Formats: sequence, structure tokens, C-alpha cells
Amino acid sequence: MDNKKGTTDLGTLIGFLAGISIIVIGVLQSGGKLFWFFNFNSLLIVVGGTFAATMVNLPLKAVGNLFNILKNVFKGEDYNYVGTINEIVEKAQKARKNGLLSLEKELPNMREGFFKNGIELAINERESSRLRTFLNLEMNNIQNRHIAGQELFLYMGSYAPAFGMLGTVLGLIVMMNNFAGGEITTAMATSYDIADRFAELLSGMGLALITTFYGVFMANMIFLPIGGKLKRRSENEMMLKSIVVEGIISIHAREHPILIKEKLLTFVPAYVRYKPEDIVIEDKPQSSLSAVKEKLEEEKENKDEEG
Repeated sequence: MDNKKGTTDLGTLIGFLAGISIIVIGVLQSGGKLFWFFNFNSLLIVVGGTFAATMVNLPLKAVGNLFNILKNVFKGEDYNYVGTINEIVEKAQKARKNGLLSLEKELPNMREGFFKNGIELAINERESSRLRTFLNLEMNNIQNRHIAGQELFLYMGSYAPAFGMLGTVLGLIVMMNNFAGGEITTAMATSYDIADRFAELLSGMGLALITTFYGVFMANMIFLPIGGKLKRRSENEMMLKSIVVEGIISIHAREHPILIKEKLLTFVPAYVRYKPEDIVIEDKPQSSLSAVKEKLEEEKENKDEEG
């Protein structure tokens, strides 16, 4: 059950490039110059302060996973819900026909992951309530790890603007003290008038405000969007795992494959749910609940005749 494609998420790259391009175009169209917005000290205060505060808030191990999480952000995703449901139905057919233990032969050929672990548990566990507890526990642990990754970027998104403002305040304090502490002699007054001092003041204020720009930009263009993307991906993966949990429980209970499919399709959007797709049961195409009823009635009649 491979639901992730080994591709790059173009949406993330396009979004970052579009955001940067819009800001650059806005600066140039306003008559500004790009080098006005580059200052190492401002960048150091925002980036360094944000990481320092994050390390205080979260364990060092969580912060150390930053680059691993970033790699996942740029990886493409394609959760094939219908494909997963069809695979579950296929396993349900075999379990219903040959018994649950027949799935044990297929375990070596199955991809490592949540679905394979669930099938192993279903084979070895008799009580469905205990099986559901184990599966839900594993799913909750996965979700908790996802939340830890989300919190890392969401916290950084909240700290970056604050350190941007802090850097601006520090810059203004230094600038004002330098401005007030400067001594101008009578001889200098002729060549260094108030207009020059005012121009120097405005230049210093612009430099101080760059720190705020860095903080706001990093929060709203990098940290918060990445945190939101991680949250959405986690929701998609949890829905897929919920489908797997319900499917494994249904296989364990030996429910009819088409009833299993109809139940699992309630997890997916309506345009997918009502897409006409046939399932083959004992080499006979079945595509509706009426076919299930006929099948169940036929099985009941056979049991009555045997009795």
C-alpha cells in the first residue's frame, strides 16, 4: 500500500517563489533598491532569537528534527484512498473465502507500514475490541509525532515577529543615543546642519525597521505556512489510517467485502464515493448493495439446505 509518490511538491516551491517575487516586484515598482533590505545584524537577531526561544520551549531533540521535517515538506504526496479501499476489499475477499489465517502467506509481500502491522494483529488477536485498541493506540502515537513537528514551526512563526520588533527597538535605542550624544562645534555647524542630522536619523530608522521586516516575512512566508501544510498532511494521513483501521476491523469480523467497501467509502468525498467501480467477488462483478443482499440470501439458502 504505497500512497506517497517520490516526487517534489511543486505547490510549496511555487508558493515560496511567488511570495518572494511579489515582494521584489513591489520594492522595485515603488522605486526602492533591493540592497536596502539586506542587513546581517537584523537577520542575526531574528533568526538567532527565534531558534533560541524555540530551544527553550521545546526539547533539543525536537528542534534537531527541523531539517528532517523540512525534507518532508518538499516531498510530494498522493494519498490514494480508493486504491487503499480496494486493497482492503481484496484482503477481505480472501479472508472470507479461505479464512483469516490465509492472509499470513501474503505478509512477506506486503509493504512495511501501518496496514501490514494491522493485518498481523488481526491474525493473532481474537477479540475485536483489543484489536481496535491496539490500532487506535498506534494511530494516536503517529498523530502525536505529527503534532510535535507542527508545533515546532508554529512556535517559530509566533516568535519571529516578536524578535523582529525587539531588533527594531534595539536599533532605535542605539540610533537615538548616537544621535543625542553627538557633539557639534560652532565650526562644524556650517557644514553639518540640522537637515543632515535629520537625514541621518531617517536612514537609521529605515535600517532599524528591516528587523521587523525580517520577522514578519519569515513568520508569514515560511514558518506559519509550513506549519499549516504539516497540519493538512497529518489530517490526510490520519484519514487514510482511519480507513485502514475500520477495514482491518471489518476483515477481522468477516464482513462481506462489498459492505466493507460501502462503509469505507463514507470516509472519502462524494465525487469519489459514487464513482462507478466494480468489485469482483468470486469472479463475478458486483457493484451494488442489492448484489450483496442476493449473495447473502444465497449463502443462507445453502446453509438451510445443508441443515
